[in-house]
Amino acid sequence: MKPTLQLKLSQHLTLTPQLQQSIRLLQLSTLELNAEVERMLQENPLLEKSDEDEESGGADAGASVAPAPAEVPETVRSSEADDERAEEPVDTADAAERGVPANEVEFAEEGGFGDGDWGSAPPADDDDEFYPQQVASSTLRDHLVSQLGMLSLPQRDRQLVAALIDALDDDGFLTSSLDELVELFPDELDIDLDDLSIALRYLQSFEPVGVGARDLGESLALQLRALPESTPCRAAALKVVESHLDLLANRDVTRLKRVLQCDDASVRSIRELVRTLNPRPGSAFAKAEANYVVPDVVVRKLRGHWTASLNEAAMPKLRVNRIYADILARSRDASNQQLAAQLQEAKWLIRNVQQRFDTILRVAQAIVERQRRFFEHGEVAMRPMVLREIADMLGLHESTISRVTTQKYMLTPRGTYELKYFFGSHVATDTGGAASATAIRALIKQLIGAEDPKTPLTDSKIAEVLGEQGILVARRTVAKYREALSIPPVNLRKSL
Repeated sequence: MKPTLQLKLSQHLTLTPQLQQSIRLLQLSTLELNAEVERMLQENPLLEKSDEDEESGGADAGASVAPAPAEVPETVRSSEADDERAEEPVDTADAAERGVPANEVEFAEEGGFGDGDWGSAPPADDDDEFYPQQVASSTLRDHLVSQLGMLSLPQRDRQLVAALIDALDDDGFLTSSLDELVELFPDELDIDLDDLSIALRYLQSFEPVGVGARDLGESLALQLRALPESTPCRAAALKVVESHLDLLANRDVTRLKRVLQCDDASVRSIRELVRTLNPRPGSAFAKAEANYVVPDVVVRKLRGHWTASLNEAAMPKLRVNRIYADILARSRDASNQQLAAQLQEAKWLIRNVQQRFDTILRVAQAIVERQRRFFEHGEVAMRPMVLREIADMLGLHESTISRVTTQKYMLTPRGTYELKYFFGSHVATDTGGAASATAIRALIKQLIGAEDPKTPLTDSKIAEVLGEQGILVARRTVAKYREALSIPPVNLRKSL
């Protein structure tokens, strides 16, 4: 076959390294962006921060001075000068960190019956206020091991108790049965079930009371036995937590009265006594993870209009190192090609950081304009919105809006929200419109909050009330939204 030469014309799209970096920076959270910037600062000598001490006059010779705090721009700025000139300084700021308070423990989270406070931890001593590091360094295991060290026990029993301590979970419960734990010991140690039972009794005598229990009922029983015998309803409450805890959790007052042979007042007293106990005896020693959220955007009402602005504390302030840039500008030989590439990378990073915050600000302002009623009236006024609405409004792609709204936060007078919070599904109304799922959840929360505790609203009744307001939802939808709000069903909300 005779060889021939053919010409073929085709088109293909290639992402440049600069565009790839821009997309990657856009989807990073503020904390991840700061980590990425720190990495680039270590790798690229031509990139540096604009420090506060340099602004006050302590800069090195040849380094440019950053503008005064009053002149801080709202976005990261880069110079458009040619490569022979160094770029103007760009502002930098450290990320502001916010602590998240620890959540309160309620019996409803344990599948219980109560709607009030349950076994709150005792207040800390005044001395703890001045030495918080001592509280943070103490774990449940350390606390139990210290008590074990004060007991005069044979070495064998001491080791068995220590093994049981290691088997406890963060709440102080023994999640494995004694039979399973016996199998873990080597046969040559000759450890049987009776040995572990004795060690468990030692462990259950430690503080906090209720530790070492194998289930909730046993933990509550240990706490009740530790109370004085003169405690009202102690014996009846002990009988309930040992054998009839499910009846109390389900508020089955009729069966409880029949089993205990008592009246309604006694059942209420038993319930109040049980609610003073701690369902998680080891939770006071659990180390709460601190989740830091740095808002990227701040929303304020100025002259009657809601306006979004960038949080300067979340914006890295970067600039090109003037010393290295001047050296590169004076020398153009081939040995400086690496410095030239690093200079270009520094410019790319500054421009991409600027573009990132510009895009976030545009999207945030569009969200504020669409959700103006939310900022005025709260969740009940949330309007349904999808990513395509903002994308069409700004002339961007949906994928870009998705990257911008993920792990980006907005500080508002009503709290701090992720940008994605303002998007969600919707439910049709009888007028042909749509209602936001967030607004419906807020309405359900309002209805349940205003209900009569003696005759709480069922899911079907809530659906009827919403239907009267023009919102067409099924009972199953109400149940789904109620569960998302961590609201117990009607039988658990009914007061005794």
